[in-house]
Amino acid sequence: MSNDFYITSILPHAGIIIKICRAYTDSQEDFEDYYQEACLQIWKSKNAFQEKSKWSTWIYRITLNVCLTLVKKNKKKEYDLKYHVDKSEENKAFENENLNLLYDAIKKLSELDRAIILLHLEENPYKEIAEIIGTSANNIAVRINRIKKQLKDLLDGKIN
Repeated sequence: MSNDFYITSILPHAGIIIKICRAYTDSQEDFEDYYQEACLQIWKSKNAFQEKSKWSTWIYRITLNVCLTLVKKNKKKEYDLKYHVDKSEENKAFENENLNLLYDAIKKLSELDRAIILLHLEENPYKEIAEIIGTSANNIAVRINRIKKQLKDLLDGKIN
């Protein structure tokens, strides 16, 4: 990957990549792997971008697909309980404790709901979220309301 491509095409949208990767990882090491893989896949697919959507939408799609693929791949690995670590303490990415709590709650959502709420938190319009997810804007509106309630319940301690 050329340094120019990274600086001009990826770095301005690094916040998007970071937020999505952070929501799908439990450790700094995994986060770095997901981030690196997302950047690599963006670079590899740059020639397939047809400008039918915004570049940031393209980055969302690729990053989300990378994270979902890696999550599924990692779920297939055998889990050894004797090496279990409390990941909630390992992945404190933000100085703001409320933001860490929000990300912990978001990680408890389904993979699709995580994607939707992250797109919503980036203030993307329902229509654009629907385009990325592959559904209708009305469906997104309903899902976001349900997700917000679920997050509120998680943060209020009503759900573990």
